[in-house]
Amino acid sequence: MSVSSLSAARLVCEVRDWKVSNLELQKILYIAHMIYLGNVGEPLIDENFEAWDYGPVIPELYQKVKGFGAKPVGNVFHSVDLPPESTKEYSYIRRAAEVAKGMTAGQLVSFTHRPYGAWSRFYKPGLRDNIIFE
Repeated sequence: MSVSSLSAARLVCEVRDWKVSNLELQKILYIAHMIYLGNVGEPLIDENFEAWDYGPVIPELYQKVKGFGAKPVGNVFHSVDLPPESTKEYSYIRRAAEVAKGMTAGQLVSFTHRPYGAWSRFYKPGLRDNIIFE
C-alpha cells in the first residue's frame, strides 16, 4: 500500500518538529521511497518523483509548500491524515525523518545526487517532467 505525498510530508514535518524546508522534505521523502522500493518492491509514495535541477521532487507537494522557500514548512496539511502508525509505510517515513535530523540540506542533496543513482540517470539539466522510474 502506498501513501500520498501530503500524508508522508505531514509525518516528516511532525517528526522534525516543523523544522524542515521544502528541499529537505523532498529529499527525505525520496530517500524513504527508494529504501522502501528496494526492500518491499513497491512504491511508498503515490505520486511520481521527477528529476529536477535540485534533485528529486514531487511536483504536487512542491506546489503545496513552495511558498515557504528555504524556511521551515508550516502546517498546510490540516485536513491530511497521517499514515496509520501500525503500517510499514509509517515506519519507513518516520525512520527516514529521524535519520535525516543529523544531516544538513547540502548532505541530503549530495546523497540524492550521487553518481549512478536514480536521480542522476533520469536528470536532464534545466528540464522538468523527467519522471524517475516511470
